[in-house]
Amino acid sequence: MNDVLEDPALLRRLLRAKDRMDASSHEDWPVKRLAEVSGVSEAHFARSFKRAFGLPPHRYLLTRRIEQAVTLLRDTDLAITDIAFVTGWESLGTFGRIFRDITGRSPSAMRAESRAAVPALDRVPACVLKAAQRPDLTIAVLEKRRRVAKAKVRPSSTKEVT
Repeated sequence: MNDVLEDPALLRRLLRAKDRMDASSHEDWPVKRLAEVSGVSEAHFARSFKRAFGLPPHRYLLTRRIEQAVTLLRDTDLAITDIAFVTGWESLGTFGRIFRDITGRSPSAMRAESRAAVPALDRVPACVLKAAQRPDLTIAVLEKRRRVAKAKVRPSSTKEVT
């Protein structure tokens, strides 16, 4: 039997299945479906995937789901239950148990730790910060200077009356 790494065609097929899991990790990916994507038998797929990537396909999928959940816990205010279902878990209990097994913390503890470690502005999405800091281009530059200087700069269009 050829080693997976010595068979570029098989490796491409395995990568195709891995890419599908990455793109849609919230979906169910039984070995049968992954083998169909790869065009190989189920047993051959399972063995080859583990040899190529170091993890069985199911464990790889769980890891991807947990990575996405960590990101959502850190960057959103979604409820933990919603995060569990969005990332593909059918049970909140299973999500919590596997999350704790992989990360060493519960989802709520992970959220609290990640938020305590990040300054307040780092939690504001970059697009919101940029919009808030964007200059108002509807006001002329001289008008902005006048506002900043609190009328210390005389208007250029009016003449001094003596």
